[in-house]
Amino acid sequence: MEETVVLIVGAGPAGLATAACLTQFSIPYVIVEREDCSASLRRNRAYDRLKLHLAKEFCELPHMSYPKDAPTYIPKDQFVKYLDNYIECFNIRPRYHTAIESCMYDEGRKRWDTMARDKVTSMVVKYKARFVVVASGENSAENIPMIPGLNYFPGEVIHSSRYKSGSTYSRKNVLVVGCGNSGMEIAYDLAAHGANTSIVVRSSVHVMTKELIRLGMTLVQYLPVNVVDSLLVTMSNFVFGDLSTHGIVRPKIGPLLLKSNTGRSAVIDVGTVGLIKRGMIKVLGGISNITGNIVEFEGRDERAFDAIIFATGYKSTANNWLKNGESMLNDDGMAKKRFPNHWKGANGLYCAGLAKRRLAGIAMDAKNIANDILSTIMSR
Repeated sequence: MEETVVLIVGAGPAGLATAACLTQFSIPYVIVEREDCSASLRRNRAYDRLKLHLAKEFCELPHMSYPKDAPTYIPKDQFVKYLDNYIECFNIRPRYHTAIESCMYDEGRKRWDTMARDKVTSMVVKYKARFVVVASGENSAENIPMIPGLNYFPGEVIHSSRYKSGSTYSRKNVLVVGCGNSGMEIAYDLAAHGANTSIVVRSSVHVMTKELIRLGMTLVQYLPVNVVDSLLVTMSNFVFGDLSTHGIVRPKIGPLLLKSNTGRSAVIDVGTVGLIKRGMIKVLGGISNITGNIVEFEGRDERAFDAIIFATGYKSTANNWLKNGESMLNDDGMAKKRFPNHWKGANGLYCAGLAKRRLAGIAMDAKNIANDILSTIMSR
């Protein structure tokens, strides 16, 4: 059994940021990761054209800025390089291929006892730590909804995490399920490569340009959120017009307040709206049933497809291994308390990156966690 002060579970941006902040205070830690690399979602499960949707000033991890010549919106490969440099700068050494199987608080010894397994050797590894940081991410496991008949669909069915490019779908009839940023961008990529593209839009959604979101995130530091939201909605209407005639309905509350209250982000348009208006991407309602290659939608509309791509998000798996996390996590494995008071549980338990606040939220979580651990150590 190995003893450490802090055990960090997950070597994505949240785990790396926490490790860097602990390093600033010379607090010993061990960081474990079940995959064979850091930030596996960005490296292995992101489509080729992906860029960070927010401007770089809102996407930095603590204590290290992007290079001065970096573009405003960072491409996937440059973000991965930034993470590699971050790891090197703070001498972070994740223990890869290490999957946590259980983590339980020992009330008598006032510590967290954790059992992990080396996925290469199948050897059991045990850790004991005063503090545990859950940094395994919101995006641990693919989320594909249960749809009657889906198991018998004869074509290709994939989650967006396995989508790379639309080049292999040219002239095929492809349905994208999900109208978040990934779904909208994948639909654009498919149409740009010549696929006959349709997208399921069930929920109301704000559509913005990246410049509008950058403006909003800057102004909200100085103005009330409702004032900024009103400005953003007005400007979005000017840019895009009334999208309800194309099947896209705007939520009743503004984009920044919606993000704050629910974690739902506005869609950053990459050209998808223009293709929808031109009829190159068809907007459809919710799916009611699938029979063979025929998908039936609400309203009894039926269409045949060669492939279905689910851009329906992910789910946390933290509750699968964390046995005493009820003070901090809800049944979905996400933070139970609302931002900004979500990051701390009981008995030295913390979470980073589980409040749907993207990289800016991760940076705040990491700093708060390191400062609180330091304060707890100094008070004893």
